[in-house]
Amino acid sequence: MTLNQPAGHLENNESLIDAVIRETQEETAWQFEPTHLVGIYRWQAAQGETYIRYCFCGDLGQHNKEQALDPDIHQALWLSHSAFLNRQSDIRSPLVADCLSDYLAGQRYPLSLLHN
Repeated sequence: MTLNQPAGHLENNESLIDAVIRETQEETAWQFEPTHLVGIYRWQAAQGETYIRYCFCGDLGQHNKEQALDPDIHQALWLSHSAFLNRQSDIRSPLVADCLSDYLAGQRYPLSLLHN
């Protein structure tokens, strides 16, 4: 099993915040309202592809138990920090751990940094 945070791509004419809300809903069945940007991350995979990740924190709303998740998502899984540390070999990229570390360290930036 591969662990990752909700992630995806921007749709045409979609803001970054709208994409965060949509991707979280599609991949976890939870409503999510971002309140802060935790960080912006860059990683180059061994195959040479470069990834940029925007990590957000925010408030959870309702969970739709009846909603099917995206086909590539097997389950939405909540882990404690210690359980996550025991699963380091399962993470999709080092960005997952970087985002969690920065969030736990209290790193927060206002959403006003982002402009459409």
